[in-house]
Amino acid sequence: MRHLNFRGIFPIISTPFNAKEEIVYDDVRRQVDWLIDIGVDGIGIAIASEVYKLNDKEKFDLLSTVVDQASSRVPIIMNTGAESTFSTIFYSKKAEELGANGLMIRPPSFIKTSPFLHEDFYFNIANSVNIPIFMQDQNDASISSEQAVKISDLHENLSYIKLESMPTIPKFDFCNTNSSREKLILFGGAGGLFFLEELRRGSSGTMPGSTLPDIFVKVWNLWQKKDFDNALSFYSNYSQLIKILAQPQGLSNWIYKYIMYKRGIFSKSSIHARNPAMKPSELHFKEIDKLLDINNL
Repeated sequence: MRHLNFRGIFPIISTPFNAKEEIVYDDVRRQVDWLIDIGVDGIGIAIASEVYKLNDKEKFDLLSTVVDQASSRVPIIMNTGAESTFSTIFYSKKAEELGANGLMIRPPSFIKTSPFLHEDFYFNIANSVNIPIFMQDQNDASISSEQAVKISDLHENLSYIKLESMPTIPKFDFCNTNSSREKLILFGGAGGLFFLEELRRGSSGTMPGSTLPDIFVKVWNLWQKKDFDNALSFYSNYSQLIKILAQPQGLSNWIYKYIMYKRGIFSKSSIHARNPAMKPSELHFKEIDKLLDINNL
């Protein structure tokens, strides 16, 4: 039976690292409690968590810590993507064993393969686990709209997609026209940059970073009440912050964790990104401080 119940705000946690690039698990636990207290609907561990920079033991330890701290209060989604079907199945089975409620998986991208092989990739993984899978569509690992609809038909575990390769809106439009919410549940990503446009197209949720979860929760709640004008106005107040978070090459990892420190969630020693990553300049930090002050965060 297809799983169709995930909806709402599922922030992707930031992984706190100290100056030695070691995970600070106390801050992981504090972050999980903060997110749940704010009212998120789920928690993810994925690309924004720098999961691709973790070794296997760290991945499993991080997942176990989040699952333990969440204590079944919200579902936990784990990114288990790898460059082979064999490895992805291994990570996916282990994540299910450790208590993940769902998986997020990008198609292989290091060596480009045909869309036909992506279908086999997802089907074989879905056949190996008993929990639902978010297909993850990213700029460097894109899933076409047509393929997303086709893959969702292959297996009941393939009911979700996180659409974040640009432009996202045409993909939402196509999936809405050519599939149904009994087959394919649409979530947004890309840091929430197009959250309102996605909501207008019936998005079932979004997976932003963990820095501004209260903003996304409030916009989501206003939208569910059909208070569209206030949702737009409130979101617009934070548009500059949301934009500044959407920066590649490691900048966003530093910025997310710096804001978490400023908001009292991370200790100052836990705001490092794991290398290689570009660190913001002092001017950049000052600009962030000013935006935080303007928005009373």
